[in-house]
Amino acid sequence: MALTTEQLKSMHWSEILAERIISEKKPPFVVTSGITTSGPTHLGTLCEFLFPNAIATQLRTRGFQADFYFIADIYDAFDSVPISMMKYESTLTPHLGKPLCDVPDPLGCCNSFGDHYLNETRRIMERFNVHPKIVRAVDVYKEGRFDELARFFLANEEKVKRVVAESSMRELPEWWSPLMPICQNCGRIATTRVTAHGNDWYEYKCDRDVEYTKGCGFSGRNKLSDHVYKLTWRLHWPAWMVVFNTSVEGAGVDHHTRGGSWDTCTAIFKEIFQREPPIGYKFGFILLQGKKYSKSKGVGMGVTDLLELMPPELITYSLIKPDLQENKDVDPTGVKLMNLYEDFQRAAKLSEEENTDVSRAEHKKIIAFRLSTGGKINWKASFADILMYYQLYRDWSKVAERSGDPEGTNYLRPFIEKWVSREFAPEEYRFSFNPTTISKNIAAVRAFAEKLTDSMDAVTIHNLVFSVANENGIQPSELFTTLYTALLGKEKGPRMGKLVEAIGIAKVKETLERVSRG
Repeated sequence: MALTTEQLKSMHWSEILAERIISEKKPPFVVTSGITTSGPTHLGTLCEFLFPNAIATQLRTRGFQADFYFIADIYDAFDSVPISMMKYESTLTPHLGKPLCDVPDPLGCCNSFGDHYLNETRRIMERFNVHPKIVRAVDVYKEGRFDELARFFLANEEKVKRVVAESSMRELPEWWSPLMPICQNCGRIATTRVTAHGNDWYEYKCDRDVEYTKGCGFSGRNKLSDHVYKLTWRLHWPAWMVVFNTSVEGAGVDHHTRGGSWDTCTAIFKEIFQREPPIGYKFGFILLQGKKYSKSKGVGMGVTDLLELMPPELITYSLIKPDLQENKDVDPTGVKLMNLYEDFQRAAKLSEEENTDVSRAEHKKIIAFRLSTGGKINWKASFADILMYYQLYRDWSKVAERSGDPEGTNYLRPFIEKWVSREFAPEEYRFSFNPTTISKNIAAVRAFAEKLTDSMDAVTIHNLVFSVANENGIQPSELFTTLYTALLGKEKGPRMGKLVEAIGIAKVKETLERVSRG
């Protein structure tokens, strides 16, 4: 049954895609995605497994089998040394142009350069509780699963070339071929070209100059069954969708521009394979304070850095909550991340209430929260409160006691400690209890202290500052500044009501009376 426009307007993007897949494709469903393992995992990489995982989860929630294959394009050419590996530049440069799986890992911990970054992605997937079927593209080629498609492309080379050229809106060189052979002499894949072929064999020459490296001049001949080739990208992508029987696959906006890879993919399916393509979806760029991420160029805070500052479920929530095509502008500053913690806890509360009468914005929060957590939050006390308690006491047993959430406090402990050691917290949350003698607004400070009672909560205490300031003929902001100075030795701090509660009303009264004696 087709969904109405009004129903679609109220749904999260993952729900919309799941319903479309169920309507247009046949089960069991297959969700595919992939990356080139050429550099450190960053937020852009996360989208390649968090988004498809959300879709697969929605399909399973609706009672359908949904397999998620994550293809590591480890057979792609090594075209640049990432910034994180620049100290090994002299070791890596001679391998430019080779498949990533044939480039040695300079750290010696993995089978290859490509495997080094694939294993990093595996570890991060574990942190995010995402468990796809991970496939190394080179293994699929070595198993011969692309051979039939390669043979088909070679047999229809002229038509395939025309479709690729027209769909990509560019003129292809005369020597263009569906295949990218691996040179038997130098091992490069980026510098070869096919010079002749039959149904099951091809000849090649390694003589291309691709700017970052040059061919060695070798000429060779191989059979498809030797499995030392790769399909060119614009054929490799639709080919893997055939191999895995893909129902749905997404890509960034850059692949979905006019003449982009997705246009070629759909044209290959319709004109060459004579069948409907998988459902495609596009997602916006991941920006770092307005700048596009690039894992190879080192632009963007690494995922490992962010995982020191916040739990993986919080990162997932922040990426899958917005509309899919919306650019996600990550601003990893203390203020922004504290707001994110608060928003996440509001979403947890909305999810627990199970109220069906919610706005679309609230519904998106609920779905994003459930997809990122399975519906359960790992802490109850406010992150800001736990951060404040730790700044005051530097004793985790006291923090756990004051927060009333020992388990949640223990879960957030490593993140809080990192915030403090890196001075990441906003200025008002960087403090210690530091009573300081004051010389102005003495009467107002004493009046505030006298009116504090043990029965007051944080909101009442905060409001008391305003009423005392008005009674004493001074601006509330001036009294706030004086009180922070008296208690912390600085002009700013966390919300006054929360701070007084955390220190303890009796201790605050005694402190304010002492520092206001002049």
